[in-house]
Amino acid sequence: MSKNGKEALLYIFPAAALFLIFFYWPLLQNIYLSFFSWNMVSPTMKFVGVENFTELLASAELLKILLNTILFVAIMLVLNFVFPYIYSFVLGHLVHRWNAFYRSALFLPSTLSLAVASILFLWIYNPLAGPLSIILGWFDMESPRWFKENYLVIFAICTIIGWKVFGYNLIIMLAAMVAVPREMIEAAKLENASNWVIFKKIILPMTSSTAIYVFTITVVFGLQYVLVPVNMLTQGGPDQGSSNLVYIIYQYAFTFFQTGKSAAYAVITMVCYLAFLYVKNKYLEKKVYYEN
Repeated sequence: MSKNGKEALLYIFPAAALFLIFFYWPLLQNIYLSFFSWNMVSPTMKFVGVENFTELLASAELLKILLNTILFVAIMLVLNFVFPYIYSFVLGHLVHRWNAFYRSALFLPSTLSLAVASILFLWIYNPLAGPLSIILGWFDMESPRWFKENYLVIFAICTIIGWKVFGYNLIIMLAAMVAVPREMIEAAKLENASNWVIFKKIILPMTSSTAIYVFTITVVFGLQYVLVPVNMLTQGGPDQGSSNLVYIIYQYAFTFFQTGKSAAYAVITMVCYLAFLYVKNKYLEKKVYYEN
């Protein structure tokens, strides 16, 4: 190895060591714990092999958790990816007045914590005296119990996350929108191209690199954001109706004190994330336009 190569390794080593200690070691420790039964109190752990995995794979709970997770992701992609994408196009190229106000107003919720947002929406969704209940009452409609009904609770929680994250994703997409050369859009308008054609033929390809980033963080971070409102408002209920792969890990570890099953769920979650990244890199990245 050349002298420059050795110097490069020397500079990389501190960062690589920290990465190995704080990322790969906990990951390996988690896989190790998934083969044991332990309540985090007992000084000894009981080796159970793959029993934690076989129990989870044979349970109806895992299927429900996976379906909930897919539903969470689907709704959050609409709220935090599709809507910011479209609205950033509107703000960047169709609206020419009050742009700064719209940006600030939409970004403001991103500065609040999810705990504050959860309390706010708990009041909004209150079926007895919440603003939404009052509005529905004007039309002689009864407000549902948003956090007590299956599937409806997932939508309610997604609106909390969507309200907080929307503005952040919007600003990212808006930065990509305004970077699209205006000359291309003006030339398309001279050819009588509609806004839909401009969006499809010019905006989508030119902003695809930013869009794939927003798409990825919406899926990966979105599921992590679910932890706070679910823990504060529903604790996974009703009957695990609002739980997902991230919250069930926390619940088994710190509520049920079944560390082995919690670790097994974490391994399953890691496999799901790896599958998502494989599909993204193999299929979605091919459609991304990168400027040289």
